[in-house]
Amino acid sequence: MTEKISVLVTGASGGIGQAIALQYANPAYLVAVHYSGSKAKAEATLTAIEAKGGSGYLVQGDISQEIDVERIFSEVKEQAGKVDILINNAGMTKDGLMMRMKEADFDQIIAVNLKGTFLMMKAASKLMMRAKTGSIVNISSVVGSIGNPGQINYVASKAAIEGMTKTAAKELASRGIRVNAVAPGFIETDMTENLSDQVKELMLQNIPLAHYGTPEDVAAVVYFLTRPEAKYLTGQTLHVDGGLTMF
Repeated sequence: MTEKISVLVTGASGGIGQAIALQYANPAYLVAVHYSGSKAKAEATLTAIEAKGGSGYLVQGDISQEIDVERIFSEVKEQAGKVDILINNAGMTKDGLMMRMKEADFDQIIAVNLKGTFLMMKAASKLMMRAKTGSIVNISSVVGSIGNPGQINYVASKAAIEGMTKTAAKELASRGIRVNAVAPGFIETDMTENLSDQVKELMLQNIPLAHYGTPEDVAAVVYFLTRPEAKYLTGQTLHVDGGLTMF
């Protein structure tokens, strides 16, 4: 019997994370569905994976805390014995203009989005280095390249993720581990639903393809990056944005 490919998707309880997890819903993969707060939503993701013929299990933890990250990977080792693919999707926003932003709100976004990605890569790389193979995909955002008023903390975290991706790719390449990033543009999720109609319309005017993306659009690119067909790609950031960042 062929050994299953072990996949860990953070923030897999909804939106882009859920769509990514569902890309691996087939008998070849064993998916660790990570969540921080909503167990019910994570269970819904796992149920959907199983309904498509896949298999998986839940892991819970705050990725900004090293003790939680260590526990997450202990559970992954217990369930799968390894991690072949890590998708760092978990993230959050706390928007506000720079002049009014509280220090705590800046720190929290950096802790979850950036430090959390670092801690997860650090822990995963230790297992991958022993196996001398692996694929890591970090979820960034187009705002990391173009900026966005009212999101200085989020933009800083996503821009830094892209730099961190390149550095990790250089450090791990000799061990057969590839590290890439995907930067979604305007994607229809619960997170973007909170934007005003005026902001949404302005964004649409700047998208050459003239429509918003879906979580599945992002998930398909993430899946490709972890496949053997992408074996010569590392240190790259692929923009899934309908052409938003061409200019």
